[in-house]
Amino acid sequence: MTELTQKFDQKTAIAIVVANMVGTGVFTSLGFQLLDIQSVSMILLLWIIGGIAALCGALTYAELGAQLPRSGGEYNFLGRLYHPSFGFVSGWVSITVGFAAPIALAAMTFGAYLGAVLPDINQTLAASLLVILLGLMHCYSRTVSGKTQLIFTLLKVVLILIFSVAALTFSDHEMTMPKLPVASDLGSLSSGAFAVALIYVNYAYTGWNAATYLIDEIDQPAKRLPAILMIGTVMVMGFYVLLNYVFLAVAPIEALQGKVEVGVIAAEFAFGSLGGQLMGLMLSLLLISTVSAMLMAGPRVLQVIGQDFPIFKRLAKTNDDGLPQIAILTVVALSVAFVLTSSFESVLVFSGFVLSLNTLFTVGGVFRLRAKGLLKKDIYQTLGYPVTPLIFLGLTLWTLIYILIQRPEEALAGLLVVAVGFGFYWVSGRLKG
Repeated sequence: MTELTQKFDQKTAIAIVVANMVGTGVFTSLGFQLLDIQSVSMILLLWIIGGIAALCGALTYAELGAQLPRSGGEYNFLGRLYHPSFGFVSGWVSITVGFAAPIALAAMTFGAYLGAVLPDINQTLAASLLVILLGLMHCYSRTVSGKTQLIFTLLKVVLILIFSVAALTFSDHEMTMPKLPVASDLGSLSSGAFAVALIYVNYAYTGWNAATYLIDEIDQPAKRLPAILMIGTVMVMGFYVLLNYVFLAVAPIEALQGKVEVGVIAAEFAFGSLGGQLMGLMLSLLLISTVSAMLMAGPRVLQVIGQDFPIFKRLAKTNDDGLPQIAILTVVALSVAFVLTSSFESVLVFSGFVLSLNTLFTVGGVFRLRAKGLLKKDIYQTLGYPVTPLIFLGLTLWTLIYILIQRPEEALAGLLVVAVGFGFYWVSGRLKG
C-alpha cells in the first residue's frame, strides 16, 4: 500500500470529530426527550452523562488507535482483537447504518430546517442534493476536502456561539420548568424513559470516534490521536449542554415537544418570525459540515474492507490523490436511498441501538488487547484504565437493555442487520475460498 505524502493535520482531524458529532442529534432529539421528561436539570444531566460516556469511549479508542494504527475504526479493532468476522460485521454496520443512516438523518434535518424557512423548498430533494454535491467534492482532492471541512466546522462553532448568546440576550420568555432538581426527578434516573432518552443523547454524541476511521491519513496518529479525540469530545460536550439550556430557556415545552426542528422553534420565540427564519437558515448551514465530515470518515471503512476482501476490491481503489472515490460514491448512494425511503425517529432509534452495540464490543476490546499481550508500554494507554472503559460499558449496556424492552422493533431490526452481516462474511469467505 502506497504511503500517503499529504495527510490531514491535527486541526483538520479535530474538525472532523467535532463536525461528525455536532449535527442531527442535538438539533432534533430534545423534542422527543420532552415527551417523557419535563425537568431542566434532568435534561441537562442527560447531556452531561452522555458526554462523560463519550469521553470515556474516546479515551479508550485513543489507546486502540495508537496501539493498532490503521484506518477503519471498529472494523480494524474488532477484526484484530476478536475475529475477522467481527471486524467485517462492524464494517457492514458502519456502512449500512453507522454512516449512511446518520448522513441521511443529517441531510433530512438540513432539509427540514431549510423547509421551515423556505416552505416552497422540496425538503427531500434538498437533502439528496446536499449529499450528492458534498460527495462529489470529497472525490476531487485531499486539499479541497480538508479545507472545506475545516471552514464549515469553524462556521458551525461560530454560529452556535452567536445563536446561544443572542437567544439568551433577546428572549423575554420565562422558563416554567424548575432549573434545580426536585424530589420527583430522582425516580426518573432509573426509569425506562430516561434510558431511552439517553439513546437519543448517545446518538447525538456519535462521531467522537471519527478520527479512527482515517488513521492512515492523519499526520503522526500514534502521537496525536489521543489529543484529537479528547479535545473534540470535550468541546462538543460544552456545546451540547449550552444549546439545550438555550432551547429550554427561550421556548415553552409545549412548542418543542415531539418536534424535529427545535432550533428553528427556539429561534422564532427568541427573535420573532423573521429573526427565527434567519437563524433557521443559519442552523441549516451547520448541518453541511456534519454531512461533509461523515462523507469523509465513512468511505474509509469500505476502503479497508476492499483491501482485505477480494470480493469488494473495487471499494479500495483510489484516485491519484489517495481518495477512495468508489467507496465515497457508494456511501452517497446508500445515504440518498435512506433519505428517499426512511422515517426520521425510527431510523434514529434503530441506528442508535446498532451503533451502541458496535462501540460496546470495541471498548471492551481494550481488555482483549491486554489479555492477548499486544499492549506496547511506550505508546498511549487509556487514561483512568480500567475505570474509564467500565463506565462506558456500564452506561451503554444499560441503554441497550432498555431499548430492547421499550423499543423491541427497532432493537430486533438492528440485530437483524448484524445477523445479515455475519451471513455476508460467510458468503464472502466461501467465494474467497
